[in-house]
Amino acid sequence: MIDKLKRKFLVTGTAFMFLLMTVLVLIMNFVNYREVTADADSVLDVLSQPNLPFVGGGTPWKDPKDIMEFVPRGMSVEVPYESRFFAVMVSADGEILQSDLSRIVSVDDDAAKEYIRRALGSGGQRGFIGSFRYVKTTDETGTRILFLDCGRKLDSFRGFFWISVIVGLGGCVVVFIAFVLTAGKIVAPIAESYEKQKRFISDAGHEIKTPLTIINANVDLLESDGDKEELADIRQQTKRLTELTNDLVLLSKMEEAEHTIQKIEFPLSDLVGETVASFRAPAASHDLTLTADVVPDITLCGSPDAVRQLVSLLMENAVKYSPDGGGITVTLAAHRRSAVLTVANVTREEIREADLPRLFDRFYRSDVSRNSGTGGHGIGLSIAKAITDAHGGTITAATKDGYDFTVTVTLPL
Repeated sequence: MIDKLKRKFLVTGTAFMFLLMTVLVLIMNFVNYREVTADADSVLDVLSQPNLPFVGGGTPWKDPKDIMEFVPRGMSVEVPYESRFFAVMVSADGEILQSDLSRIVSVDDDAAKEYIRRALGSGGQRGFIGSFRYVKTTDETGTRILFLDCGRKLDSFRGFFWISVIVGLGGCVVVFIAFVLTAGKIVAPIAESYEKQKRFISDAGHEIKTPLTIINANVDLLESDGDKEELADIRQQTKRLTELTNDLVLLSKMEEAEHTIQKIEFPLSDLVGETVASFRAPAASHDLTLTADVVPDITLCGSPDAVRQLVSLLMENAVKYSPDGGGITVTLAAHRRSAVLTVANVTREEIREADLPRLFDRFYRSDVSRNSGTGGHGIGLSIAKAITDAHGGTITAATKDGYDFTVTVTLPL
């Protein structure tokens, strides 16, 4: 249990850190990309001013004083002159009316035509084509398209992106290593408390057995003088307390047995069939129909005694809580390298969906009155879960309408 707690702590902590770093990296790069886009659009807005024809004519560049009023706050007046771009004017049918490639050397006429074709084919007024950001403005003379070279900024963006990803992954690795080194110390108080609890249950169970034995011996002596109803009640209650003590000791041992349980290969199909058959008489006494569908020749590596106890507990639970005249169905099959055992029955009282996850808790009863009229202690399914865990399997409970109850045990083959 402590090892599982450590693993859950490591997985949860690392997953949370990975999620946090992923969100931070995405936010930082989203903001960075928006900034690159906004800067490019600001430059394009200046270059596309109708009163500042940077393209066409013999002298495309005017006095900087003439464009100062068009430069937004925070942008240097030199930026439009430092930018690398090209511009074209096209007619409504896509014919190139005018072009200026003087401010760019990486684009020739053929490449410019391809950029123009792709820009005209896009539905938006702005966008990226390769490393160029473009903007389209339309007036009565045609459509003017400006292409701004954003290659350096995009390279910086990509570099920042990969650096942030590497830093984020490195941070996750560092946090994981820190969790590995500190997980033992963090769960140490829980482990200590859990070990004390197990020792208490085991020690108390052994200590209780002695006075119970003496009480039963004295009851035997008293009954020899005459059969009294009070003595029968004492014997019944001491029997229940003995069973509870044995169950607690067994539960404590099974929770410690995950790595120490002696496992051998045995015929699981035969064991399940024999155990189910032993419950036909108890089922018949309650007018219950018992149906078994056991696939033959399934073998399992585990503890035969523990698995037999597991099947017995599930059968006892089904017989105990089924109404007279009901039915119990047991199936065993192999599925994906696992043995799947199911025990299904109809219950006398409704089982709430919210109660299902807690049915395997110690002493938990779905009825708030905690009625023990059935003779149980609310610990049977806890032992079943402990046995399943010790074999590396899983156990689940399910219901469809609140009255049908199915327990499914999956054991790796």
